[in-house]
Amino acid sequence: MRYLLVEDHAELAGAVVQRLEIDGHAVDHAPDLATASACLSAAEYDLILLDVMLPDGDGREFLAASRDRIATPVIMLTARSQVSDRVGALDQGADDYITKPFDFAELEARCRAVIRRRGGSARNEIALGKAVFDLTSGQLRERDMTIEFRNRELRLLEVFARRPGQILSKAQLMDRLFSYDSDVTENAIEVYVARLRKKLAATSVRIETVRGLGYRVEIA
Repeated sequence: MRYLLVEDHAELAGAVVQRLEIDGHAVDHAPDLATASACLSAAEYDLILLDVMLPDGDGREFLAASRDRIATPVIMLTARSQVSDRVGALDQGADDYITKPFDFAELEARCRAVIRRRGGSARNEIALGKAVFDLTSGQLRERDMTIEFRNRELRLLEVFARRPGQILSKAQLMDRLFSYDSDVTENAIEVYVARLRKKLAATSVRIETVRGLGYRVEIA
C-alpha cells in the first residue's frame, strides 16, 4: 500500500517511514502542505497521515479544503489531546485521529482499521475463493496449509486481493509498492510476482500474466 506522510518533525517522520517500510508499505514524506499538494497531484495514495501544525498552514484546514476532491482516507497526527481538537478534526473530514507521542503498533492498527472500513470490511481478512488472506499476520490459509508472506510480497498480494480479476500493469503495481525515492525498475515487479507464484503454487490462488497488459489474480 502507498501512504503519504505529511509531518514536519524530521526525526518522527523518519521513524514512521522506517516502521511502515519494514511492513512493506511505500511511503512518501512531505514536510509541508505545499509538498503534500504536489504529491497528491502526482500520485494515488491508499492512506494519508496528516499532521495538524505544519510550517505553511493547519492540516485540518488543508483537509477541509481538499475533501471534495480527495477521497483518500486520512488519519490526523497531533500533540493536542483535547476532545474539541479531536471532534474538530473528524468533522473536517478525518477518518481517525491519533495523539503524539503514539505507539507504532497502535498507528499500524489504526491504519489497517481505516483502510478496512473504507473497503467495507469488518475484519483484516480477504476471502480468495477457498483461501483466506490475513492482512494482520501476513498469512494465507487454505485447507490445512498456512503460507507466510513478508514485506513487499505481502503488500503485492494485498494489492491483487483488493482488486480480484482486475488487470494491473507493472506501472500501476510500481505506484502502489514503491515511493518516489525508491531506486527500482519494473523488473522488480517481475521478481516479486515470481516469488508470489512460487509460494501460491499449492493453493487455488493464481497470478495470471495478461500479455502486453500486466497481471491479475485468479482463483483456480
